[in-house]
Amino acid sequence: MIQVFCARRGSGKTKRLIELANHQQLEAKGDSVYIDDDSRPMLQLNRSIRFVDTMEYEVRDCNDFYGMICGIISSNYDIENIYVDGLFNIINCTMKESAQLIKRIANLTDRFGINVYINININASEEVPEGIKQYVA
Repeated sequence: MIQVFCARRGSGKTKRLIELANHQQLEAKGDSVYIDDDSRPMLQLNRSIRFVDTMEYEVRDCNDFYGMICGIISSNYDIENIYVDGLFNIINCTMKESAQLIKRIANLTDRFGINVYINININASEEVPEGIKQYVA
């Protein structure tokens, strides 16, 4: 399953994602991974949640990010939840490209039974593409 949270910068998406990750970790049977381009949330997360700082891995575009997600999944078959904070802060892509990326990730979640939660910053003038709307929570 994949859920996308779309809102403007500063609307509290990160705080809610951290709260969701910490709450779900209490009942999770598998492992959780939190992905961000900024290490500040690491101290707010439950210590059993693995934190990945994308700045350490030179993740720049949709293909890099998809490869990283595949690598995380393939290295640990016990992953249950993946949390991605600020997709457009991590990678440089258009809304159309991000819709294709999210579809690819959705296929992975279906195949491997993983839950993925993604925060996306959008401007008030931007429209969420149809390819993403179906996953918006």
